[in-house]
Amino acid sequence: MASLRSFEELNCWKACREVVRWVSAMKKTFPKEEKYDLIGNMKRASRSSTRNIAEGFGRHHHRENVQFCRISRGSLTELIDDLVTALEEGYLNERSYKEGRQKIESALQLLNGYIRYLESLL
Repeated sequence: MASLRSFEELNCWKACREVVRWVSAMKKTFPKEEKYDLIGNMKRASRSSTRNIAEGFGRHHHRENVQFCRISRGSLTELIDDLVTALEEGYLNERSYKEGRQKIESALQLLNGYIRYLESLL
């Protein structure tokens, strides 16, 4: 990992980008009245996941990087709650919910691995 030149090479960042793309596609199917609540929060939480990985990487200090990755993890977990709400409100069907949940779980798994790696360097 020491040879990484950019956060864009991190698999956890790439997985979070998949989540961002999925949210961008799904939000278009939600009702307009959710624009400033659920849709806005889902956009912010998904984008926060990639932004915090990028910021942590740019700090060039493992302890700070871990902290930003933990914030990213929190944003992904927040997004799971938004998915549950969207499912319960009928904005997502079961198949779409499972697809989004799988993408988030995959991103979380990779992010947790990256956090463990960084913590091993402390």
